[in-house]
Amino acid sequence: MLNIHNLSVSFQGEYLFEEITYRLGHGDRVGLVGKNGAGKSTMLRIISGEQQYDTGSIAIEKEVTIGFLKQDIDFVEGRTVLEESYEAFQEIKKLEAQMEDINTQLATRTDYESEGYNQLMIDINDVQQQYEVHGGYSYKGETERILQGLGFKREDFEKITDTFSGGWRMRIELAKLLLQDNDILLLDEPTNHLDIESIIWLETFLRGYTGAVVIVSHDKMFLDNVTNRTIEISLGRIYDYPKPYTEYLVLRKELREQQLASQKNQQKQIEQTEKLIEKFRAKASKATMAQSLIKKLDRIDRIEVDEDDNSVMTLRFPVSVTPGKVVVEAEDVAKNYGDKKVLQNIDLLIERDTKTAFVGQNGQGKSTLAKIIVGELEHNGKVKLGHNVQIGYFAQNQAEYLDGTKTVEETMIDAADERTRPNVRNILGSFLFRGEEVDKYVRVLSGGERNRLALAKLMLQPFNVLVMDEPTNHLDIKSKNVLKDSLKQFEGTLIVVSHDRDFLQGLTDRVYEFKDQRIKEYLGDIDYYLEEREVTNLREIEKRDVIKKVADKPKETKQSYEEQKKLKSLNNRLSKVESNINKLEREIKEIDVQLAVNYEETMAKPNFFENYNKKKKQLDQFMEDWEKITEELDALS
Repeated sequence: MLNIHNLSVSFQGEYLFEEITYRLGHGDRVGLVGKNGAGKSTMLRIISGEQQYDTGSIAIEKEVTIGFLKQDIDFVEGRTVLEESYEAFQEIKKLEAQMEDINTQLATRTDYESEGYNQLMIDINDVQQQYEVHGGYSYKGETERILQGLGFKREDFEKITDTFSGGWRMRIELAKLLLQDNDILLLDEPTNHLDIESIIWLETFLRGYTGAVVIVSHDKMFLDNVTNRTIEISLGRIYDYPKPYTEYLVLRKELREQQLASQKNQQKQIEQTEKLIEKFRAKASKATMAQSLIKKLDRIDRIEVDEDDNSVMTLRFPVSVTPGKVVVEAEDVAKNYGDKKVLQNIDLLIERDTKTAFVGQNGQGKSTLAKIIVGELEHNGKVKLGHNVQIGYFAQNQAEYLDGTKTVEETMIDAADERTRPNVRNILGSFLFRGEEVDKYVRVLSGGERNRLALAKLMLQPFNVLVMDEPTNHLDIKSKNVLKDSLKQFEGTLIVVSHDRDFLQGLTDRVYEFKDQRIKEYLGDIDYYLEEREVTNLREIEKRDVIKKVADKPKETKQSYEEQKKLKSLNNRLSKVESNINKLEREIKEIDVQLAVNYEETMAKPNFFENYNKKKKQLDQFMEDWEKITEELDALS
């Protein structure tokens, strides 16, 4: 579908990538990986046509459509969730406007025998046919299905998008993209704002996607579950393997070890040849042989070992004064957002030098309690900070706290005081903002670069309690490891909100689980917590919690077992029905395109009309099945 040949892009005289070549075909689900700033988002913008490249070529098959989910989106204010989602169907909306206009004319005119009235009848028939071809009679149901898959409830559909957080707006944008049925999907960090249920739904959707998908993500499990190919951008080159991320890492390591061994053997041969050349040069009788060896040496194709980009940020959180023994004490804390209760009767005690993890599904109040602790949210109940407590806070939506009109250096200088202002350049350098990079405007930074800048700002003010809300979002895997090591060495008190087990492993000494507006303490690390919950990872817990919403009854009872068995069967049936719906809709769309291009030739095919109607009837039946299964699932819930 798409071919990239010898593509080069440079910034300020340095190549981001140079003469790279690869192709995308049907069924390719590519994980595009690499360090922050390696050029992943740039690559997506180039493929989408939003950014120019220096040299090379991009060839795209005719009529191939591309959908692009960006990290930053702009919304028109005043639309409901459904109205915004329907923006995915621009052609259908135009046809609806035409039908409304024609129907208005037909209703008001009385010259039924005139040529003009007859033409209106022909026009309405043509428009209705086009409307059906474009899926006009099914798009509203499909929109609701996708929105529900991404976590929206029916009561959310008529709410104004302005009332939703940036994360929920990103879900609407993702829904619009999936509804457009593009041939190529470009997804930049699609899971950053999704809870586990929505991630699992998206994984299923993408695995059944027949077009090509290119995903930028630092979620290893998501990449392993969805992708069948990995392209890494490193030091201006790409490494392309037909394997998901974890398998790719193994292959990449093996290849590099083979290259090193081959290079070592070749180097020995070269050194031996060079010794012979020096030896023969000294003798006139051996001069011809020496020249022959020199030519042989020149012809050797030197083995190169793939370079690894091992540059990482330097991160060490300084501790200010020693606080009292109790740093945070909460008593009977509650928080509502309108009619929605998020936290109720929360009692919490955080002691000095402890490292605490907040875990649980999205919407259970983890970030809310973190904001209450740092004083950003009003609430009911009491929260008391201990003696000499000085808090450093890293917000989940960090991008909203940074001014895009300022440069990297200006951002730091404005946040510094007289004591730290002279060290701004050194601090930025340790976070990989070097040379001219400090003059970049914040608005052009990638998500990972913004996170690095936000971490750098934390270095400017003293603190002894660090509250971090999803700090690994947008960070590449090496940067995650650096951050984790730094937090391990941090001598103050840590509270971290995260759903990343790899990151939490060995980092904290206690876990608070957020569920049903309450919290539960586990006095151990994340592995102890998972062991207590009898699961192997956080994702499994959240999947299990979804099932348990059906019936919170003892496992021993026959009723509970039967209900869980029925739920599993319904979910399996629903997955198969959705897969069949997707398949039939694509087949019908292909036939509709053939009809639009060459109506007579297509209609002349043997049994065409019977087969076409059969597919439509099958689709209607599957849609009915989907509604029935969904109703049964709702009843169980």
